[in-house]
Amino acid sequence: MMFNDKETFLHDTFFHVLRSVEPSTAPLWGKMNLQQMVEHLSDSVRIANGKIRHESIITPEERLPLMLGFLQSDKEFKPETKNAMMGETPLPVRHASLEEAVMELRTEMDDFKAYFMAHPGGRVRNPIFGDLDHTAWTQLLFKHFLHHLKQFGAVR
Repeated sequence: MMFNDKETFLHDTFFHVLRSVEPSTAPLWGKMNLQQMVEHLSDSVRIANGKIRHESIITPEERLPLMLGFLQSDKEFKPETKNAMMGETPLPVRHASLEEAVMELRTEMDDFKAYFMAHPGGRVRNPIFGDLDHTAWTQLLFKHFLHHLKQFGAVR
């Protein structure tokens, strides 16, 4: 599926597609249920909007150009891609409902937009990809959100 406007996808289309997924849908890969996935995306956006700060970058410096090359490409995250920042077991859900988790994700996305409007040209550290500007973060979040929609069979 092609999405030309990544910002529209992140702030609007993603949420419409997500609503089409039955909450009990089993993932095609991985261990997270739908609500855990949404809460995981909120955690990722909290890094992008500066609420969760990382001092260090875990990727060796000599590998960062390769990681940034992937980020800037049209290549997708593969199924079963391991996140070095996550354990083997998904975190328990922290919200009483999927709807609450989705509302939190919307808030985090609004705060992402607000952060970069207030800090044009700003950079926020990603512990895997390094210091990213708004364009790079948008690309990373787009890839990440799309990856998880595919995980639940919502897009191909």
